[in-house]
Amino acid sequence: MDTISHGDLQAWRRDFHQYPEPGWCEFRTTTRIVEELERLNVDRIHVGKDAVDPDERLGVPSEDVLSDWYSRAMDETDREDVLEQVRGGHTGVVAVVENGPGPTVGLRVDIDALPITESTDPDHRPAADGFRSTNEGYMHACGHDTHIAFGLGTIQSVMQSEFSGTFKVFFQPSEELLGGGKAMASTPHIDDVEYLFGAHVGLDYPTGTIVSGLDEALALTRMDVTFEGEAAHAGLAPNEGQNAVQAFVAAADNIYGIPRHSDGTTRVNIGQIRADNAANIIADRVTASIEVRGGSTELMEYMRDAVHRRVETAGEMHGCTTEITRTGESIRQDSDEALVDLVSETAATQSGAESVIRRDALAASEDATYLMQAVTENGGEATYIGIGGSNPSGHHTSKFDVDEESLSIGVEVLSSSVQKLLSS
Repeated sequence: MDTISHGDLQAWRRDFHQYPEPGWCEFRTTTRIVEELERLNVDRIHVGKDAVDPDERLGVPSEDVLSDWYSRAMDETDREDVLEQVRGGHTGVVAVVENGPGPTVGLRVDIDALPITESTDPDHRPAADGFRSTNEGYMHACGHDTHIAFGLGTIQSVMQSEFSGTFKVFFQPSEELLGGGKAMASTPHIDDVEYLFGAHVGLDYPTGTIVSGLDEALALTRMDVTFEGEAAHAGLAPNEGQNAVQAFVAAADNIYGIPRHSDGTTRVNIGQIRADNAANIIADRVTASIEVRGGSTELMEYMRDAVHRRVETAGEMHGCTTEITRTGESIRQDSDEALVDLVSETAATQSGAESVIRRDALAASEDATYLMQAVTENGGEATYIGIGGSNPSGHHTSKFDVDEESLSIGVEVLSSSVQKLLSS
C-alpha cells in the first residue's frame, strides 16, 4: 500500500466536493466511501441499517426527495449492491480495523452537504480549478468533504502503523439536519469505544492552528409545527372558520416572549412560515419551522417544552389542532481533559501544527455530541478537535473553501493521536 500523500487527500476532498448530497440522501457519497475503504482493505465495513439505527433518524426527507437523489446516485455509480443497502435514506458507514488486543479508538466525521448554490466567481478555487459542485443548488459549504478525506486518510495512516487494538471511523450522515448523530450513537458500534475523536475544519482558524478541545456547543432542537383550522369566507362568514393564521400569530408572539433563563444562554427562532390561503379565505393551515438552543441540554429542553406549551395553547384558543414534529436535535457535551492534553501534546510535535490552542468555544450546534456522550457514559473519553483551514469565506456561504494544506495537517494530528492510544 502506498504511503498516504497530500495528492491522495486532495483527490478525495475534490471528488466529494463535486458531488454534494444533503442529509439522508448521501447515496453516492456513501458508495464512494465504501469503495475507497475496500481499496484500502479495511477489515469490516458496516453500511446501511448496520451503520445507523433507522428508528433514531431525524429529519428524513420525503420519499420523492429520497428517490430523486437515489436516481442521481444510480447514474454516477454501478455499485448496486451498496445502493440497495442505503435505499430509503439509510446512509453512512462505520469502518473497523483490528490488530490484536488493545483499546478501541473511534473517529467521527460527517459527510452531508448544504442547500446552497456554489459561487461561480473565478476567485473561488473550486470554480477556478474545476471541482465546483455538479449538483446545482447544493454544496459542501461547511467542510464535510474535507472531513471525509480526514477519515479516509486517518484510517489508511493507522493501518500502515504498528498499532495494537481496534480503530473505528464513523462516517456520519445528516449532521447539518442534526439528524444522524443520535442514529449512529444508538448502534452497538459505539458501545466498546474507549476514546473518541471528532474533528472540524475551518471555523475561522488559520491553517496550522489546532484546537485540542472545542466546547460549549449549543444544544438544539428543530421542530416543524402545523396548525390545522377550518376555512370559511372571510367576508360572508368569518365566524364559521377556525383561523390557523390567528393561532400561529398568537403562538409566535408568545414563543418570542418565553422568559430567558437565568442559568445560561437560551435562543429561539421561527422560520419558513407558510400559509397558502387567499386574502378572502379564513386560513385553514399554517406550517412553520422553529428552533431552540441552550447553553446546556437542560436549557434547550426548557425552551423546547415552553414552545410546545405555547403552540398547543394557541391552537386550543383558536379552535385549531396542532402537530409538532422534531426534525433535528443535538445535546451539549464538552471535551474530556485527558484527551485534550493528549491532542495538545501530540499536535505540538507535528511540523504543520504551528499553533496549538488547548480549548475554545464552538458556540454553534453539533450532533457529534451524541457519540461523545455515549462514550463518556460508558466510562471512556472524548474530544472535539478544531483544525484550522484559513477559510476565505464564512461557513454556510457560497464561497466557502479551505486551504488544502489543512488536509495533511489534520490527518497527521488525528492519526498520531490515535496511534498514541493504540500503542500504549
